[in-house]
Amino acid sequence: MEKDRNFDDLAKKFADNIYGTAKGQIRQVVVWQDIEYILQELDGVSPLQVLDAGGGIGQISQKIAALGHQVTLCDLSSEMLTLAAQEIAKNGLVDQYRLVHSPIQEISEHIAAPVDLILFHAVMEWLVDPIATLTGLLENVKPGGVISVMFYNYNGLLFKNLICGNLTHIEQGMPHRKRFKLQPQQGIKPDEVYQCLTEAGFDIMGKTGVRTFHDYMHHDRMGDYSFEQVLDMEQKLCRQEPFLSLGRYIHVYARKPLIDVTSTVMTNSNNSNKDKG
Repeated sequence: MEKDRNFDDLAKKFADNIYGTAKGQIRQVVVWQDIEYILQELDGVSPLQVLDAGGGIGQISQKIAALGHQVTLCDLSSEMLTLAAQEIAKNGLVDQYRLVHSPIQEISEHIAAPVDLILFHAVMEWLVDPIATLTGLLENVKPGGVISVMFYNYNGLLFKNLICGNLTHIEQGMPHRKRFKLQPQQGIKPDEVYQCLTEAGFDIMGKTGVRTFHDYMHHDRMGDYSFEQVLDMEQKLCRQEPFLSLGRYIHVYARKPLIDVTSTVMTNSNNSNKDKG
């Protein structure tokens, strides 16, 4: 039986690879811009109750906690939680955090009530059933709350293989190459994520491509450029099509209406049937 990926064996290497590189820096900058917008939209609620689902060492949620909000961070990896605890303590944020060793699918057992904001970043691509897990998480967002989802983009993975000439690999369905332990196990199709959100009644607030061109550059034989230029151009292009949809990751964030649209529709339908009776 397949299991969700647990990073106990690679926690330190994974954290360094994600956050200690140019790739990680671009990701942090463009996603944080979206988070700032989300926090503005949630202004008036203080402190926010935030769930960092599969949060690893909590790079983004620590910045939110530093603003005075309360964070529950859950992860399947006890080693990742140990690293998170060290970082949280180093940054003086212990009072803002609660760490939970739990699969995401069981997080409702560990929180008292739905929360204002859920972060679900770079987790879906490591799960056996990513859409079902996302669907379950949506139930833990309170009315008026927001979910922030970042996922490894199937379209970006396909494009990368196309320009690298890996056509046989594409024809085989792009199976995960186990020798690349830090490469996500699968690409997630954006339309499936968007459909999941809208079918649950959420309103999509925005979408951002994360690394729309950086990963496609041949860094050993390109013209003159600096990292600052790359970062600036990524920020300029990341919310524009077609670049957005070619990002190696996509960040989409959506809000749950204050009124439960689904139950309202059902109630109206039942009332209509009663009138006919």
